[in-house]
Amino acid sequence: MLSQKTIDIIKSTVPVLQVHGTQITTVFYKNMFAAHPELLNIFNHANQAKGRQQTALANTVLAAAQNIDRLETIIPVVKQIAHKHRSLMIKAEHYPIVGEFLLKAIKEVLGDAATDDIIQAWADAYGVIAQVFIDIEKEMYEESAAKSGGWSDYKEFKIIKKVKESDVITSFYLAPVDGSSLPVYDAGQYITIRLSIPGEKFLFNRQYSLSSASNKEYFRISVKKEASAENPDGRVSNYLHSDKNVGDTVEVTVPAGDFTLIKEASPIVFISGGVGITPFMSMVETIAEEQPNREVIFIHSARSGSVQAFNEELSRIKEKIANLQLSYIYENPSEEDKVNPFFQKAGYIDTEWLKEHAIVAEGHYYVCGPVPFLQTVVKGLKDNGINDTHIHYEFFGPSMKL
Repeated sequence: MLSQKTIDIIKSTVPVLQVHGTQITTVFYKNMFAAHPELLNIFNHANQAKGRQQTALANTVLAAAQNIDRLETIIPVVKQIAHKHRSLMIKAEHYPIVGEFLLKAIKEVLGDAATDDIIQAWADAYGVIAQVFIDIEKEMYEESAAKSGGWSDYKEFKIIKKVKESDVITSFYLAPVDGSSLPVYDAGQYITIRLSIPGEKFLFNRQYSLSSASNKEYFRISVKKEASAENPDGRVSNYLHSDKNVGDTVEVTVPAGDFTLIKEASPIVFISGGVGITPFMSMVETIAEEQPNREVIFIHSARSGSVQAFNEELSRIKEKIANLQLSYIYENPSEEDKVNPFFQKAGYIDTEWLKEHAIVAEGHYYVCGPVPFLQTVVKGLKDNGINDTHIHYEFFGPSMKL
């Protein structure tokens, strides 16, 4: 428990964190990696290069400060982050390192304004917040290891099939090298894969949504090839597309994540942009197997049909779900795209189009795609009167503010 004095001091720093939070977390990561370069084997280099990790941590620190007297209110956010930590094998022993360099970064950025009382208050608060994460993650580690077919840490998998789904997306089917059965996972969850790239000093970790329903034999991930191997975002995806083939291996952690399918009988609306379609393939396949009479609206937006994945697969799934409505929106459709029976329009999704094609009574709305896409669709749903409790969305990478 924190003293009232500590709570008051932490809350008094909220305005400062609103202004300097990202600067503090940027200094924090720079100094921590300089002192502990081995941690670069855990963190996503692309998210660091783009500043997304720094912003996400700043938002988390700010939320903790704003709610320091009622941390239970941010437990859902803590659990979402804890899923990512567990998937990346972040352990209790990492938290003291983070605490040390976070306090040093606060002092470095704020200078004399970071008084001894403020630093001590944040040291006390960090201890409490870190313990919340450690306790939740401990349960997650134990649960993942105790599952039938589960395991701890990373496990070696081999690529048993590689399928080109579109001009930019390729699926990889992964099976345990030891031949063991896989644990049951929830539709919408993701795995972390870890690999080394020749010529690179550190290991690379990436989290990819599982794009097929749970089964005992394989995981399927569907990876978009980014623009080039030289940019941080493209380094792993280009390597997977170009250099990883059937028989090659990667390391994998047990599925994680809380962006999962609600299995009640209410209608469900999937709205995806680009490679954001991947978690919805797991969900809609699960519905086809377990709830074939459920009302489903599946809306997908892409630049064109040539870059859209799973067109044929969705057509097959439509035959299994009695009430599945498919709608494709292409930014620049070809003439061939326009004769696709599920093509709806050229351009973009907007509020009026959602009103006509996506709004259903008591529906739950799942949204996944690039941040601008999320911003547009979530705002459009709210403008059409959809309550926050019925809107579910997923970021690829660190969570950002919409």
